[in-house]
Amino acid sequence: MADPQILARELTHLLGEGRVFTDPDELVKRTVDTWPLRLVQRVVGAAPVLPRLVLRPRSTAEVSRALAYLSERRIPVVPFGGGSGVTGGAIPPADAVVLDVGAMNQILALDAENMTVTVQPGVLLGDLEAWVNERGFITGHYPQSIDVAQVGGLVATFSAGQFSTKYGNIEDMVAGLEAVLPSGEVVRIQYVPRRAVGPDLRQLWIGSEGAFGVITEVTLKLFPKPAERWMQAYAVPSMRAGLAIIQRFMQAGWKPAVVRLIDFIEAARLLQDTMPGEEALLILLSEGPAGYPAVEGTAIDAIVRAGGGRPMGERPVELWLERRNDVHEFDQYINMGVIVDTIEVAAPWTRIADIYEKVTTRLKAEVPELIIIMGHSSHSYIQGTNLYFIFGAQPPRDPAEVERVYWSVWERVMAITRECGGTICHHHGIGKLRARWVPEELGSAYPLLQRLKRALDPEGVMNPGTLLPLE
Repeated sequence: MADPQILARELTHLLGEGRVFTDPDELVKRTVDTWPLRLVQRVVGAAPVLPRLVLRPRSTAEVSRALAYLSERRIPVVPFGGGSGVTGGAIPPADAVVLDVGAMNQILALDAENMTVTVQPGVLLGDLEAWVNERGFITGHYPQSIDVAQVGGLVATFSAGQFSTKYGNIEDMVAGLEAVLPSGEVVRIQYVPRRAVGPDLRQLWIGSEGAFGVITEVTLKLFPKPAERWMQAYAVPSMRAGLAIIQRFMQAGWKPAVVRLIDFIEAARLLQDTMPGEEALLILLSEGPAGYPAVEGTAIDAIVRAGGGRPMGERPVELWLERRNDVHEFDQYINMGVIVDTIEVAAPWTRIADIYEKVTTRLKAEVPELIIIMGHSSHSYIQGTNLYFIFGAQPPRDPAEVERVYWSVWERVMAITRECGGTICHHHGIGKLRARWVPEELGSAYPLLQRLKRALDPEGVMNPGTLLPLE
């Protein structure tokens, strides 16, 4: 293992001053992302594992030189963005170098006529949204982490935004990109409206989580600012009934920007009151050119009412819009040693209600440390939808006990999802958290992923243990 001081001197010579950091405070900042397991363990006494050093390159050329140097010496590299990931993908092992792209934060070009914007990976999505808003556009991508997540990380983790039913997820928005392989080779995929020249090579990087290299530039599609909105909330008899309603209007061809079905526990928190019985809350928002939202809203309203929906007006939608990104309550509980985490899965329409009912029933019966389990559906498609579970659990104040309780919840949700024919991940990424289930999920396709990893990263230095489990 190379001496950290020698490593720092050589990398400083290679990249220049102000790029290499060895100060313990800088290392500690990058020992964890926002994976609740590690955050709670730290609260109850677990010591952080520090990487060797941190690099903060400012250009593609510097990333290229750094990766070539580190790969040749077989030194693990962990790309680090905004640190907002919740699955441990940016947590480095002790022998790793962290490559922080946060200094690569320039908006490079706006192509207003073709409606694209090109940025470096460290641009915060919230800043980009404000910048394009001033010029008459929107990104259409609104994850809960919008103010802290960087564009490169959102691409690398298969991000989905809260308005995805209309605008699509990040894979629908990436028009082109640039990335650097571990060898230092720079790969550029230029934007065209559609390319039918072999497999879509953008997909090697979307969701790659730093396992194949580092994304250094992204071109995103843009959308015009919507002229009008239609909003309405409904009480529906149950989650199962609400899911059936969503299926009907999605398969009829309507795609409102926001489709959010919230169970009665989460709805009570949002509305500061208890929904009658076990009624669920359906939040809908349509936006677009003048006249379009009213037409879509009228059609959807008829379908929801026919399915037993009871109109509740616009106020619940307004409350959700105001509070949708506020996670301070989660942070407060984690700082008290309480596990608060989210698990998002997806499945076809025929199985999704079964997953919701089995997960909520089994966790209540089988995990004694469980405090609460609730959930919603927030990303819908013609063929199915997702579920986003939120759970709280109170483990004993011991790092090993935190781990035991944490996995007791996750293992059950993953098993139920797989038994019901769903996918273990909809949009938060695999990280180190879900990597153990990837071989089972991909089945006969998993060896292909392994071969891609070996071909693009022959020394195995890129983000070991993330996306693919350690062998």
